[in-house]
Amino acid sequence: MSTVFGQGTVRGIVKSAEDGNSVPFAKVLLLDTDIFASTDVDGLFSMPKVPAGSYTIRISSPQFEVYTQEISVSTNEITELKVDLVAGKTLEKVNVDYKSKEKKIDPVVSVVKITQKDILRVPVTGGVSDIASYFQTVPGVVSTGDQGGQVYVRGGTPIQNKILLDGMTIYNPFHSIGFFSVFETDLIKSADIYTGGFNAKYGGRISSIMDVTYRDGNSKRFGGKIGVSPFTSSLLLEGPLSKANNVSFVLAGKASLLEETSKALYPYINEGEGLPFNFMDLYGKVSVKGDGSNKVSMFGFSFNDQVTYQAVSNLNWNSYGGGANFIFVPQNSELFMKGRVNYSKYDIALKEENLPDRTSGIVGAEMAFDFTYYLPGKSKLDYGFGFNIFRTEFKTFNEVNRPIEVNSNTNEAGAYVSYRHVSKNRLFILEPSMRFQAYSSVGQITAEPRFSGKYNVTEKFRLKAAGGYFTQNFTSTTSDQDVVNLFYGFITAPENIPSSLVQPDGNVKEIRNGLQKAWHAIFGGEVDLSRNVSLQFEAYYKWFTQMTNINRNKIFEDNVANSQEDDIYKKDFIIESGQAYGGDVVLTYNSQKLYIWAVYSLGKVTRWNGFNYYSPVFDRRHNINLVSSYTFGKKRDWELTARWNLGSGLPFRQTIGVYEEPVVTNINDNYVTGNANEISFLYDSQNNGRLPTYHRFDLNLKKTFEAKKYKNLKWEVVTGVTNLYSRENIFYVNRVTNEKVYQLPIMPSLAVSLKF
Repeated sequence: MSTVFGQGTVRGIVKSAEDGNSVPFAKVLLLDTDIFASTDVDGLFSMPKVPAGSYTIRISSPQFEVYTQEISVSTNEITELKVDLVAGKTLEKVNVDYKSKEKKIDPVVSVVKITQKDILRVPVTGGVSDIASYFQTVPGVVSTGDQGGQVYVRGGTPIQNKILLDGMTIYNPFHSIGFFSVFETDLIKSADIYTGGFNAKYGGRISSIMDVTYRDGNSKRFGGKIGVSPFTSSLLLEGPLSKANNVSFVLAGKASLLEETSKALYPYINEGEGLPFNFMDLYGKVSVKGDGSNKVSMFGFSFNDQVTYQAVSNLNWNSYGGGANFIFVPQNSELFMKGRVNYSKYDIALKEENLPDRTSGIVGAEMAFDFTYYLPGKSKLDYGFGFNIFRTEFKTFNEVNRPIEVNSNTNEAGAYVSYRHVSKNRLFILEPSMRFQAYSSVGQITAEPRFSGKYNVTEKFRLKAAGGYFTQNFTSTTSDQDVVNLFYGFITAPENIPSSLVQPDGNVKEIRNGLQKAWHAIFGGEVDLSRNVSLQFEAYYKWFTQMTNINRNKIFEDNVANSQEDDIYKKDFIIESGQAYGGDVVLTYNSQKLYIWAVYSLGKVTRWNGFNYYSPVFDRRHNINLVSSYTFGKKRDWELTARWNLGSGLPFRQTIGVYEEPVVTNINDNYVTGNANEISFLYDSQNNGRLPTYHRFDLNLKKTFEAKKYKNLKWEVVTGVTNLYSRENIFYVNRVTNEKVYQLPIMPSLAVSLKF
């Protein structure tokens, strides 16, 4: 390397030579210097303030050959690179050295950054990999069931988790059978899962974020994948649409086969009635790549789910929408700009025997822009703004058959700024950020300060912390006290709420609106125990200062005639507060053949409803996940994956008595002889009972066959067993008949896919 006076910028985009897709998280290094960078999720990188001169740049990423090139940096000039990586193996040492550097400049507090390879390491039901299975192994995540269960993150409810696909909100990402999501694994480029303390870039939720990014279609050649298993069938097609290879498409779809195949393959389930789960997901995208790093993508989707629970209820939901994303990198500016415009609609309906239908729907549109400006020394500035328009419709009935109906239109606007400062000696990384969120439905603008940081104590040991204030407009239509929640609708911050909340210390808090609000505080550390072994630990506290919940005690209409009645008996919703606190420990071993991920989570969740504390149904005290994958064979074309999950019992509301309620219609009726035809139950006041401990062991074995004559033809055969030792995990108990309904029993499977 030779240098002269002055500084310039080196930036560019890294793509795969095989399919033209950008390569995220590639390692970019100027040899013989301490100047390095990492590509973002779109393959973009920038290294500002590089001393003018000649350098050798080295770019590496797993599954690609190392790329090197001689470059020249001129004073006040931008050196633009467009790099195509060739598929192949890279040196392990390159990855380890760079990974150590990257850890020192990124706070990464309460975030799990995953790729498609990580998802494939988790064994799945039916032999079909899905991010839903991986999500349930993340520290702090609790699932309440294999059939119809919901996912809860460090004390937050599903409505408090924001799920994004290329920046667009997906309102229901998981199908009724808990092993499958609406996402197509073969299209996932990366996914960031934030379990708390997330940056001000993300708004509108108070618990967690899952940010999924899809790749583009293959711009070099036509190809695809066909798959079939006892659970699903799938098809993926992709290829170029122009001779210049700057326009590509991808189409993907999958459909459930369970309702038919389970009757023949698993006759011991549900007394031979099989598994009545049906779903179909469709997704399509067209991408247009311009000069340099500029790109526009247009997409559309349709997700559907139908299920019948033991012939007493039918649950159906449908979601569809579309939009466009773009990336713009000005030639003479160090600014990166990304934007999106989208529209979506979601409807859900629950039809129960002898009960009125419950329905909910949301339709929304969004426009947003994000900007990134890279600064010297690994510091950077991020900022952006966006606008949302929503309409929600909701109708249900509470336990005494009183109707609850809410329809509303609302607008939201948000803006954020985030600054990451890396000290010159890279000892400290400080990342303060601020978000401003405007909610038109309640007439309020919130200021939400957030912070994350890291202290590099030694080369191998780092401390980190994060926290902040979070708000959201959306509210769930189910009670956190219900053991099984089948119907999960959406509404905006409700207006029919009490005017005050009696706090645990007896003070009365005035309630101005129905926004949900929370504070997060997280502290942890990470240790590199060896080249292949790392340990992470975190302790967290989430204080939910205000939450809305459906009012199970409503018996009067909220009108003038009932003006003297207490709010608890006439309002559609109640106000609650709550706490979630605990800690996670993660031990990771990663070598060329063996991968082990061991997670232990300890947590406690409480709610205060104005009268007393109670435990919501997802208050799982202990949760353990052990995930392992082992690759073997001369060509490393065999892979064995395993997962064992153990969770302590979830809370439920116990039955404390049974009686026949007398039928008395007038003053002359005899309550002694006027017995009812059906029995009634007396319930415990709160969820003081605990279900038995849940545990399950899953195992998959995959074999890959490559065609000798056809380079791109590849077969994959996956055989596996879900719940290998057939543990009977309770789903729920019928209080009338005492019949126990279990989660999924032992389920062997065989899946075959052809990639071409």
